[in-house]
Amino acid sequence: MTRSTTRIAHLRAAGVSFVVELRTPVPRVLHWGEDLGELTGEDLACLALSAEAASLHSALDEPRQFTVWPTQADGWSGTPAHEGHRGGTATTPRITMTGAEESPAALVIALRDTDAGLDLTLTYRLDPSGVLAVRTRMSAPADAPAPAPYDLAATTALLPLPNRAQEILDFTGKWCRERSPQRGRLAFAGHVREIRRGRPGPDAPHLLTVGVPGFGFRTGEVWALHVGWSGNQRWLAERLPEGAGVHGGVLGGGELLAPGEIRLAPGDSYTSPECYFAWSAEGLDGLADRFHTMLRARPGHPSTPRPLTLNTWEAVYFDHRPERLLALADAAAEVGVERLVLDDGWFLGRRDDTAGLGDWTVDPRMWPQGLTPLADRVHAHGMQFGLWVEPEMVNLRSRLAREHPDWILGPSAGLGPSSRNQYVLNVAHEEAFAYLLEALDALVAEYRVDYLKWDHNRELHEAVHRDARGGDRPGVHAQTRALYRLMDTLKSRRPGLEIESCAGGGGRVDLGVLARTDRVWASDCNDPVERQAIQRWTAQLLPPELIGAHVGGPRSHTTGRVADEAFRLITALFGHAGIEDDLTARTPEERQVLTRWAALYKEVRGLLHGGRVVRADLDDDATSLHGVVAPDAAAALYCWARTETSVPAQSGRVRLPGLTPGRPYRVRVRTEAGLPSLHQVTAPAWYRAAVEGWAPMPGTVLTRAGLPMPTLNPGQALLIEVAASAVP
Repeated sequence: MTRSTTRIAHLRAAGVSFVVELRTPVPRVLHWGEDLGELTGEDLACLALSAEAASLHSALDEPRQFTVWPTQADGWSGTPAHEGHRGGTATTPRITMTGAEESPAALVIALRDTDAGLDLTLTYRLDPSGVLAVRTRMSAPADAPAPAPYDLAATTALLPLPNRAQEILDFTGKWCRERSPQRGRLAFAGHVREIRRGRPGPDAPHLLTVGVPGFGFRTGEVWALHVGWSGNQRWLAERLPEGAGVHGGVLGGGELLAPGEIRLAPGDSYTSPECYFAWSAEGLDGLADRFHTMLRARPGHPSTPRPLTLNTWEAVYFDHRPERLLALADAAAEVGVERLVLDDGWFLGRRDDTAGLGDWTVDPRMWPQGLTPLADRVHAHGMQFGLWVEPEMVNLRSRLAREHPDWILGPSAGLGPSSRNQYVLNVAHEEAFAYLLEALDALVAEYRVDYLKWDHNRELHEAVHRDARGGDRPGVHAQTRALYRLMDTLKSRRPGLEIESCAGGGGRVDLGVLARTDRVWASDCNDPVERQAIQRWTAQLLPPELIGAHVGGPRSHTTGRVADEAFRLITALFGHAGIEDDLTARTPEERQVLTRWAALYKEVRGLLHGGRVVRADLDDDATSLHGVVAPDAAAALYCWARTETSVPAQSGRVRLPGLTPGRPYRVRVRTEAGLPSLHQVTAPAWYRAAVEGWAPMPGTVLTRAGLPMPTLNPGQALLIEVAASAVP
């Protein structure tokens, strides 16, 4: 790489500036955030001057600097950019820039750790959406033999935060309560999240956000991070009393490595996962809009209308009688389903969850003619055919486990406890990889499978592979890379095949797996009360077309709660919609409602899957208003929902976000899914008019004054459509 002649690099996109001073020995970030506009050489010099920190008492004799690769050599006492050792030595990195290349959208900086003898490449890529992607490559030169491999302990992408960023939001959760927000003040300390589950998990941070106190969906300056990796992860936001140079704190993340997992011998290299950083002056909706814009611009982003899906799990569970499933396929076609997915229970020996995983052939006892009768019936109805698989897992009661016990990912001293009666298959084992690839490819080919629901129902504990050279080696990194390679290879063999990322529900929702899948299963919970929150926060990162959202039966399979039909249907509309229910058990009247709802979904999915997600900031946590607005603000669809009772007798005026204030609009209530029950004698006048048909309403009233929303009973939802009116 040649030395850049540009002293200060300035990347700009979508109202964001990223400015780096390419000085030696180590460059430093001068600014990341609001666009600074076109800067002259003098402007850039002044920006660099403003980045010179003060010398503090009881501190280094020189002012502390926060560089692109912060270490203690800079006087940085926080989390360093990398940690490791070479046989117990080379623990104090000495970083020097050896070159830099800049383009309008990217900056690549070459560094050298002279203490450890490593070459480092730090790549910043500013997407047209304003999202900044950061990736690191660390190499041990092949022509520089070393006494011992370099054991990499951690590498962390770090960016500075200003002092005003003092409130933090991230997520936690559990099975059926994924992406539950937790929020508080960012103190002078490290807010560190380490994920050791071998997958992001239901308690993943999802999108770690730091902002000015009081930021909301629509207001406030915010900075955010997503670690795009499907294995172990590390996330952090950190503030030290002395700051970070002239900055107040840092935001960072990367892969969480096990001891000995990455050992760099001469010629070896390690490439970190991509970390995605985003800034917005328009609150959480501004962040979501940046990520949605970035994802929708990907070459592999789904470009066809997202088919209405029926998944068979809550319809039949393990009862795979062909005649029952054929009848279900016929009923699905009648209501307008466009894709039927056969869930768990179709493969060899799979009568319950104690056996069969790993034996990816059709069980001839249940399906004497294979899956051909069902697949043909589904395709004859013009529907796509999907299949549930869990390739990364194995039951000990399986032919595969009996014949290849060495393919199981676990210590040679003995396996620990099972989870859901299963263990992890070592996908990085080349023979296991080859078996999975051929088995899956054969299924897709024989049954013309259009879609795989790819599940992952347990965490990776004691995830080590048995090294033929002796000893057990950490295996999560290799497992994750092998998973990516398996999905990529299968898709390259079968163009048009779609894959869903499912992991015991929403346990693997990250941009690493989404680089090779077409949607995520947000949660195993279809209870609309829970789903309102789960889908709202999943959409903080992903646009609705990537979020599987199904309507279940009247009684929730996971919570036991009974929910009204309209609430279930409206909640499931705001995603990649589907059905999780036995349609053959529904009355003709219930099927008619589902048919109307299916037609409504097909009518509005172009808007839902191409518009901007908006969410209102409300004082009453028992209510929510969210929606999708067309890019030109000419159309919108909103959901007004209540999950529980609250003290206010009236909901009061609520502004509809995302519309144009000076534009004439008309409003109506969509009734295909049914109307909610109200917690008042009569509803507001506009609501009564909008139920009957279109009601004219100026944008100024909708966006600045707001509409007095009807007070709903708990467990109710209302669907509001807005369209621009022609100017007289």
